[in-house]
Amino acid sequence: MISSLIAKIIPYFPKPFVYIFAKKYIAGPSLSDAVNVTKSLMDMNGMSTIDALGEFVTTKEVAEHELGLCYQVLDSIKDNNLETYLSIKPTSVGLGIDFDYGYNNIRGLVAKAKEYGLRARLDMENSPYTDMTLDAYRKLRSEGFDNVGVVLQAYMKRSEADVKSLIDLKPNVRLCKGIYNEAPEIAIKDKQGIRDNYKKLLDLMLDNEFYVGIATHDEELIQYSLDALKRRNLPKKQYEFQMLLGVREERRNSLLKLGHPLRVYVPFGDDWFGYATRRLKENPQMVTHITKSIFGIGK
Repeated sequence: MISSLIAKIIPYFPKPFVYIFAKKYIAGPSLSDAVNVTKSLMDMNGMSTIDALGEFVTTKEVAEHELGLCYQVLDSIKDNNLETYLSIKPTSVGLGIDFDYGYNNIRGLVAKAKEYGLRARLDMENSPYTDMTLDAYRKLRSEGFDNVGVVLQAYMKRSEADVKSLIDLKPNVRLCKGIYNEAPEIAIKDKQGIRDNYKKLLDLMLDNEFYVGIATHDEELIQYSLDALKRRNLPKKQYEFQMLLGVREERRNSLLKLGHPLRVYVPFGDDWFGYATRRLKENPQMVTHITKSIFGIGK
């Protein structure tokens, strides 16, 4: 109750105050900040995925700006020889404006990434864009782009069917719980139900030769994933763990020390305020987690 109240009123606080909550979880306002964070992770044998913050763009003018930032990310990855890839928010480059327009922008980015020998991933946003994002992914694969991945969310009731529909592609998929506040008709709402579905989806992916990005901070799911990998004796080239920047860093480091491939989501950009406040409103439980992290509670 208190977390929900704080999450609702935080957007009305002064930006410097909100930044106290946000700064640990965002590389900074500039691309150079994301590059520096990625280099630090590489020093620990970690990897990253870089995201230029911005989503739900409604004009082509803004979409062109976001598209330019994404090309800059690809150039910086190549120029700095970084262990990272580009995360693409489909709506940030126009998929929500017009499918063909957004797809052509996405295709250009994926083609440039392939030219550089790099990967890219289509992030998954909220439910109005699920079909469009998966359609764009399938179209890219049909055109021969094998350097692109996608995201599926365990709290969506449709995700098991989506996994099964992708089996023939042997795709690279990030599996996360999901953060958007979706209706109970289409989304699982209880925590354990989401965990149980995550486990089911993970097993289905691992048994069908997906490359899985196991994106979670939930200890129950981390332990389950470790056991699932061990049971199958999967090589490290077949999976990776993924975490958000600034979240459960000690657990992140312990997984790295055990030799597991691990990638950290590294967002940057001037839209940090919008990113932070949207995430807090969409998932009020993050307020409790962030507060505990700031004050070192529960470590």
